[in-house]
Amino acid sequence: QVQLVELGGGLVQPGGSLRLSCAASGSSASIYVMNWYRQVPGKQRELVAAISRTGSTNYADSVKGRFTISRDNAKNTVYLQMNSLKPEDTAVYYCNSGFIWGLQGPYWGQGTQVTVSS
Repeated sequence: QVQLVELGGGLVQPGGSLRLSCAASGSSASIYVMNWYRQVPGKQRELVAAISRTGSTNYADSVKGRFTISRDNAKNTVYLQMNSLKPEDTAVYYCNSGFIWGLQGPYWGQGTQVTVSS
């Protein structure tokens, strides 16, 4: 089992920045890919960014150039740096981890609310 704990959500004005973190514990050594998803009420959860253990990354078109995903393998932690935030970025952000690139993993964090509003 892998446990994921997210930190860093909150309220920010449009154009502002936030950094989310997700710390993995438990049987995390086998984890290959870590993802960030987000969800707004009434919509499906969508992939925001992904990073492999070797550093490959993938981003949703809507966040390219604004968000950066990174990971510290020694700390089993993944980060999502979000810049130039827009109101449409408002969502609950979830950390997700798994074993296969391009697929949703079986482990989820509890979610953290990000609200972009003036």
